[in-house]
Amino acid sequence: MREVAYSDIVNAIKNLIITTATNLPEDTIKALEKALEEEKSEVAKEVIRQLLENAKIAKEEERPLCQDTGLAVFFVKVGEDVKVVGGSLKDAINEGTELGYKEGYLRASTCDCFTRENLKDKVGYNLPAVIHFDLVPGDKIEIEYAAKGGGSENVSRAKVLPPAAGKQGIIDFVKEVVSDAGGNPCPPITIGVGIGGTFEKAAISSKHALFRDVGTRNPDPELDELEQIILQEVNKLGIGAMGMGGTKTALAVHIEKNPCHIASLPVSVNIQCHSSRHSHITI
Repeated sequence: MREVAYSDIVNAIKNLIITTATNLPEDTIKALEKALEEEKSEVAKEVIRQLLENAKIAKEEERPLCQDTGLAVFFVKVGEDVKVVGGSLKDAINEGTELGYKEGYLRASTCDCFTRENLKDKVGYNLPAVIHFDLVPGDKIEIEYAAKGGGSENVSRAKVLPPAAGKQGIIDFVKEVVSDAGGNPCPPITIGVGIGGTFEKAAISSKHALFRDVGTRNPDPELDELEQIILQEVNKLGIGAMGMGGTKTALAVHIEKNPCHIASLPVSVNIQCHSSRHSHITI
């Protein structure tokens, strides 16, 4: 049984959050650069140039990429042969999250859903983190982190379609969600789609799909083809960068699929803004 110190996890999470807030991942940078080359609208091109300049300044000056530094979302794979010493893994992630947001001078955005009172003094600074655990073979802890902003989360949706809706129903639903969102999620966006499972499984899968490097091809040929079809259809909507019109409303579509009940077809669409702040570490 491999042992990992509680304090090591806390420090790793803290540093991960601070770095991710100011450094746009290379996959997102490359996707924006590609969008800049292919965009047809001169206005949208200028907007994308400014997004890339913003990323450059944020990295050089170690300032947040956006004022909305998001809620902390984690997908954690815990090896069956690893043990956290000195505290629980969940507590370590939450403590690291609080320290990361405090020491990184990032906004505390967690509030009571009814009173809208900020919870930094009652629960903790930007706590609790949203954590999805999975138990896997091995002696490692794999942690995927994303800062999920409100603007993109607000326009995300889930729906249970009738099975007869099929692939075309999924395509139409994604287009509807993106069309209704317009410029609100700060495009060009990345679109995570969860298909199958149950209502909540589809929603979680759509969120996890956003952690894949932007624009990488789906290893499943059927899903890869569906991703490309949806991406083409979405980009025909003409919403464009920051809603200014153009041919690059979305940078990528990422799909995760699960088996589902014979009587239902759950579909979830989770949208991420152009500032796709996500990171991965293994401890």
